[in-house]
This record gives sequence, structure tokens and C-alpha cells, in this order.
Amino acid sequence: MSQITETIHSLPVDPQTGAIAVPIYQTSTFVQEAPGIHKGFDYARTNNPTRKVLEDVIAKLEGGQQGIAFSSGLAAIDAVLKLLKAGDEIIAVDDIYGGAFRLFTHVYEKFGIRVKYVDTTDPANIEKALSPNTALIWIETPTNPTLKITDIEEVAIIARAYDCLLCIDNTFASPVLQRPLALGADIVVHSATKYLGGHSDLIAGLVVARNQELGERIKFIQNASGAVLSPFDSWLVLRGIETLHLRVKQHCENARRIAEWLEAHPAVEKVHYPGLPSHPGHQVARRQCSGFGGVVSFVLKDNSATAATRFASSTSYFKLAESLGGVKSLLCHPASMTHKSIPAEKRRQSGVEDGLIRLSVGLEDVRDLIQDLESAFAAVGSKVATPV
Repeated sequence: MSQITETIHSLPVDPQTGAIAVPIYQTSTFVQEAPGIHKGFDYARTNNPTRKVLEDVIAKLEGGQQGIAFSSGLAAIDAVLKLLKAGDEIIAVDDIYGGAFRLFTHVYEKFGIRVKYVDTTDPANIEKALSPNTALIWIETPTNPTLKITDIEEVAIIARAYDCLLCIDNTFASPVLQRPLALGADIVVHSATKYLGGHSDLIAGLVVARNQELGERIKFIQNASGAVLSPFDSWLVLRGIETLHLRVKQHCENARRIAEWLEAHPAVEKVHYPGLPSHPGHQVARRQCSGFGGVVSFVLKDNSATAATRFASSTSYFKLAESLGGVKSLLCHPASMTHKSIPAEKRRQSGVEDGLIRLSVGLEDVRDLIQDLESAFAAVGSKVATPV
């Protein structure tokens, strides 16, 4: 059975009514036959039938033993960090999502958890940074927003050798393009707000654990902390997953066309897209992914916040907004938006320059999107590029 067919049919028909769509169990509690005797559900924070279907489906898609659904991607990240204790250490990718940096640095460091940020595109950097206190290696691949690629298999070998957990943020790739658990990771996290939901109409986070014991520990944290995903939002993510393969395929195709066009544009200094042969992580991405994703970022030759702000305010189809992975194309200026919480010097060191623009390439006709970008270049006084 192909992965596409398996995904579609992993969403079960309702056994009670035969409903082809998973029902929304919009209830806070469940009637018990006797004290402690019930049908597997007692209180909706602990478990909910709609949420459980989603948790089972994402576990199957990622090839893990247990899925756990949260009210946001950051709530999912927070639950993984709660596996640690005071004195533990995290080695994290330097080009990290701004919200994760804020959580790591401004919340967990004050509880005695140290974080080291390294360039994980070279696994040797991780090994050099390891100490006896290292408990978790945190990787985004591709990263947000410069789309750096880390070799998951190589890092997994290091993590096993030093008895560390390896967690991969798989938001940008989705399980359609990349399955980190099969490459040796212990935990996968998703902002399901992005490609899994796919329609920019929900906030959700997912965690998948490689083994049952680890999954039960995270499930305990979910119930104890209470940041659970609602039944309706669980249903929305399930609905998005039904069309995930088709959407991701078109996202990738449109992004490739735009990346190639940008690379030839006279007003562009640098393009970040792992599908380009010029990308330093291209060969690793080809090996561990079945596609290169729908996010493209690039640096203007006029590498200034002023030029980037003017460009970002001049598009029509690309809407200026945070987030990504939806049907409609979005554009953002990471230095002043998604990564504003990261100190400017650290941002620039990790490649988040003032002139960097991030595109979430949607499902519109790619010719319209390219024309829209060309209009924005014209608005900042750039020459016209050759049409694609």
C-alpha cells in the first residue's frame, strides 16, 4: 500500500454510525458505568476520541509508537523540554525558530537548564559541544528561516553514543517529505498550524515518540500540564491531513520554480532553498527527503531592514503575515517578525540578515506569484528579471 493510500485510510470510519468523517466529540466529560469503569474516556483533558484519532494518525504517519496533540506548536516543544531536569543541557541548532529560542532561553534557563547553540550542518560541531550533562539534542531541518540542512542519521549516531535524546522539528518538511524516526531520531515535533493543518485556520502542536515508554512520559506531561488540543481543532488537522500529499507536492513545485527564478534575479544576493544544487545542504536533503518543501528565503542585495520592509510591504498575492504552510502564499521579514526575540548579533551570526525575506509559497498559479514578486522588486527600484 502506498503512503498516500495509507494516510487517507488511516482516518477511520466511525464504528457507531458509519460516518466517513471522524466525528467531533465536543464534550468535557464522559459517563462511567461504575466508578473507574468506562469506555476508555473519563475526562476530555486526559483523552478525547477526536484527539485520539489524530494522535494515532500522526504516530502512523511518522512511524512512531505514540502521538500526543497539544494546543500549539510551542506547547508541544514545552512538553518535550519538561522531560529534562535542572542541571541538564540542550544542544540546539543555531538557526532556531524565535519562539523556541524564547522558550529555551527566557523560561527554561532560569530553571537550571543550559542551552548551547551550534551550527548543526556539521555534526562534528555537536560532538565538540557535548558534555556529561547533555540530555537533549534539538534539531530543525530544514531550519527556519535559512533552510539549513542537518544530517539526521549522523546526529542520531552521536546521540546514541552519548545517551542523549534526539528531537527533530519536522514542521517544514512534514512526514510526506521526511520521517526522522526512521533515520534514528527519538522524538518528532510539529507545529500542526502549518502544513498538517494547511489552511491557516488553527493553532496546534504534535509530538511523536519513537517508543511507548517515551510516549507515555510525554502523555503524562500533556495531562498534567493541560495544554491539550481541542476536539474541533483536532478535527481540522485531520481534515488537513487528508489532502496533505497533494498540497505538499504543489507547494514544492511552486517553491522550486520561484527559487530558481530568484537565484537569477539581479536584485538578489543569496537564495536559501535546499532544492537548488547551489545550496550547501542539497545532497543531504536529497538523501533524507523526498522533496524540498514550500519555503524559500532570500537576501536582497540591498541588505538593509529598510529595503526589506519596503519589499515586504509591496506584494499583493504574498500576504505579509507570520506563519507558513497554508494554501495562500505568505511573506515575512524574520528580523522584525518571527525572529525579533533573538538578539540582533546572534540573528546575523546564524544567517538571519536584515535583508532576509521568507516566503511561504502557496498553491496559487506560480506565474502570478512570480509576477507579484517582480512588482515588489520594482517597488524597491530593482531591475526586471527574466520571466520563468
